[in-house]
Amino acid sequence: MVKISDLRAREVVNIVDGRRLGFIKDIDIDLEEGRISAIILPGNAGGRFLGLLGKEEEIVVSWDKIKKIGMDVILVEVNSFTAPKHDYGLNF
Repeated sequence: MVKISDLRAREVVNIVDGRRLGFIKDIDIDLEEGRISAIILPGNAGGRFLGLLGKEEEIVVSWDKIKKIGMDVILVEVNSFTAPKHDYGLNF
């Protein structure tokens, strides 16, 4: 069993392009199913001064896009990553 606090300490890496996406900021939970449906990562600061000015964008990665949870990293497969604030694999 893995605790959420343990997951948040692991960096998320996209296996498609090797890009480091960051650390888990939040988790989206499907209360009806009792399962995690997505992980939410902080978006790129995009030129803001140390991320202090403006609204921070988010990257949402569907749980089914997670390929491996290792001791140090979480590997995800996101084929169409272009910019923050995209919903990868979630269909609401």
